[in-house]
Amino acid sequence: MTLHSFLMLALAGIGGGMLSSMVGGAAVVTYPALLAAGLPPVTATTCNLAASFPGILIATLADRKQLPPVNRAFVGMLIASMLGAAVGAGLLLITPQHTFAVLVPILLGFATLMCAVAEPIGNWLHARAQKRGKTIDFSVTNLKMLLPVSLYGGYFGAGVGVLILGVMSIATRGNYRAANVAKNLVGTVNNATAAAIFAFQGQIMWPQTLALAAGTVAGGFAGAWLARIMPRAVMRVAVVVTGASLTGYFALKYWF
Repeated sequence: MTLHSFLMLALAGIGGGMLSSMVGGAAVVTYPALLAAGLPPVTATTCNLAASFPGILIATLADRKQLPPVNRAFVGMLIASMLGAAVGAGLLLITPQHTFAVLVPILLGFATLMCAVAEPIGNWLHARAQKRGKTIDFSVTNLKMLLPVSLYGGYFGAGVGVLILGVMSIATRGNYRAANVAKNLVGTVNNATAAAIFAFQGQIMWPQTLALAAGTVAGGFAGAWLARIMPRAVMRVAVVVTGASLTGYFALKYWF
């Protein structure tokens, strides 16, 4: 790996780490950088997942007071995230990447829409349930939500942060910080699980991965700090803009 490639990957990692810890969507920066460094698409995918989890972990720990209570549901969330990511990683190793990549813009577009309307939808669902004398068991630890997005996170991962944040935003009725830290925790577990499988299979190029990871750590620190001080409305706009950009980017990449 050349010095130019190292610097390019480290800088991409900083930008990606900030995006990932705040709103998700780091792949729009990091994935093309890995391709530009000469890695083939599948290898770039495995390296991107392995490099991104240290920065997301730092962002999770930095805002850990916003995490849900550590109870049976919390443990279930972690287990579901690991199982979903493991299945997704296994599918990536045995199936053509382009088969699933066609769906990426659709998933990202739907996730972006959910982020945009999360608060009113969440309030409407809870108000509707209260009128019927019921409560909604729909939280960030709901396994029905986590398994599909965790599987996608282990399989491809590009834009999974936006997808998870969209789901978590509905569950938290638009509470950005609670949704974001839950998203970071699930993303950490997803990426770490997938990275362990890819490493065991010898599918990771370590020099490029470590260069990118070094940048994501620095970006994760900066992004976690910004996520705590930015107004909720500003972050919602950032989520929607990032999600729309990712949707357009991957639509052009995989549909045309």
